Amino acid sequence: MDYRLEICAFNLPSALIAQQAGADRVELCAGPEEGGTTPSPGLIRTARENLRIALYPIIRPRGGDFLYSEEEFRVMLRDIEYCKQVGCNGVVIGMLQADGSIDKARCARLVESAYPLGVTFHRAFDWAANPFEAMETIIGIGCERILTSGQRPTAEEGAALIDQLVREADDRIVIMPGSGVRAVNIVNVAEKTGAAEFHTSARVQQASVMEYVNAAMKESQSMVMAAEEEIRKIKEQLAAITV
Repeated sequence: MDYRLEICAFNLPSALIAQQAGADRVELCAGPEEGGTTPSPGLIRTARENLRIALYPIIRPRGGDFLYSEEEFRVMLRDIEYCKQVGCNGVVIGMLQADGSIDKARCARLVESAYPLGVTFHRAFDWAANPFEAMETIIGIGCERILTSGQRPTAEEGAALIDQLVREADDRIVIMPGSGVRAVNIVNVAEKTGAAEFHTSARVQQASVMEYVNAAMKESQSMVMAAEEEIRKIKEQLAAITV
């Protein structure tokens, strides 16, 4: 099987590390503490200029739930237009209704606005009331993949549902496990789900290299960074799987 690996990068150095380590695609985000929000135009453009691999910025105007106002929706449309202008390969979206169903009409507009870019539906899917109905809706509006942890905190915990989704999808859409995916469990997740694409941030906390630190501030200046060796190990584990 041709396995593919997407890295969620929360800054430019992580995106470059992902490319160097052999990742196939970067999901570019800001706000790691919020689970990923739309990166700045400057970050998107600079990443596009420096990456040869596919680049998919997340289009998520804030943290919290996935129930958005009309004003927030307009922000998302404008962010998608910018991603098209600078040559991104795709975008990552997700909107729900208050009842836990997919916001079909507005998601369809986002997909239409993004064309011809690819569109991934992010882990808003994991908060949907009925995952199989949600998947059919997402297929119908034209998304190419769904990022999911199987409606559990990690993909390993949600592997049974992911496996069901992969089977039900029947190659109509890519089901991509993500959350808690690491080198130590990637083979298990792959074997239990039957998935061909995987998502991870491969994150570590990198300490600041500042020589001067104001101890009175009592705050850490570490940052989230993608671990190159972890990404390489995941790729090696996937390459070693025999079907």
